[in-house]
Amino acid sequence: MTTETWISDLPRSRMVYPTNVLDQLKYWIWRVYTPIHPAVRNLSTLLGLDASVFSPIDDSGRQDYLFGILHPDRPLRDFVDHLVSHGFGNHFVAWKDSGEVISLRKPLDFRFQYHIRVFHDGEVRCHYEYTPEYRPLQHLTQIGFEDRRSEFELFLRDWIIPV
Repeated sequence: MTTETWISDLPRSRMVYPTNVLDQLKYWIWRVYTPIHPAVRNLSTLLGLDASVFSPIDDSGRQDYLFGILHPDRPLRDFVDHLVSHGFGNHFVAWKDSGEVISLRKPLDFRFQYHIRVFHDGEVRCHYEYTPEYRPLQHLTQIGFEDRRSEFELFLRDWIIPV
């Protein structure tokens, strides 16, 4: 089974249903849009409108908040299964950073989420942020992104060699 096959079979991240009427409208708009997002993202990238157009990307083509490297004795699939067991799911509406293998998120509520990216070279980057459903423009431009390293350590301890 290729990496892409088992990743596409992972559970999708589940957005928390909001209580506010305006947020409920956003929720349903995103439910309709989400299935077509990968095609929109891929077309945008072909046209030169990748994530770096909207938000800061470092020289490696990746967002900030490098946490560490996946421990060499820990298979990627086991690591992802560990994260899924802690409520993370595949984040299909995320832009792709250079060398990204998988993007996982854990929504805390409708407004905020934890976001973890794993790369081909074993690098793991993570941040806390607005959900794209709640604040799409702030999310896209990384307004409100936070490191939250101590909180990520709860999920990543024993799996990652910190930098």
